[in-house]
Amino acid sequence: MAKLLLKFNAAVIREFLIDKERLSVGRMNDNDLVIDHPLISGHHCRICFQGGGYSIEDLESTNGTYVNDQFIKKSDLRHNDVISLARHTLIFLDETGRALKTTTSEASGAAAAACEKEGWLRVLKGAVAFKEYPLKALSTYIGRSDRAQVPIRGSGFFKSAPEVAASVHRKSDGYILVAVAEGYPVVNGQKVVGSIPLKEGDIIDCGSTTLQLELRDPS
Repeated sequence: MAKLLLKFNAAVIREFLIDKERLSVGRMNDNDLVIDHPLISGHHCRICFQGGGYSIEDLESTNGTYVNDQFIKKSDLRHNDVISLARHTLIFLDETGRALKTTTSEASGAAAAACEKEGWLRVLKGAVAFKEYPLKALSTYIGRSDRAQVPIRGSGFFKSAPEVAASVHRKSDGYILVAVAEGYPVVNGQKVVGSIPLKEGDIIDCGSTTLQLELRDPS
């Protein structure tokens, strides 16, 4: 069973077993894991077990949620990941090594090949700042927020894009797209709910912006 080690100033102050599919973390008493500190939001983040793996989602917290020093809106979790919440730290432990399951063997093979190359998102359609974006960070965010590395616009004059629509995560075996705004990103014509492994040539539609995943030899 997966668990969390709650640390404050490098000292472990609590061990918490993850014994349910959804676990909320925050300052208010109705959370599963309560952290009583003024810099922690009332409902700060949520950890979920879905599709054979764990993920974490920020709940619009004031001071943000970070995984391995990377700001996230939603991210997969793996054994020994470090979750930072203000001055507190959660160490995620899951020695079974479970990760999100891929949907097909073809996708798994493509993902394995992806780890040997660098990913880029090339803009096929849409008014954005650049024509291509490297996927060199552990997490790259797509949205209209200033924090998003890949800016997008909505799909109509009155429809604005989400602050963060999706994120692309670089894993040891390839790239995964996570739908932060579920059902908004579309990959190869299919709306994404949860996460999906990416392979070279995949088309990602977010509002009026169309992107394509390219894999290139490291420069």
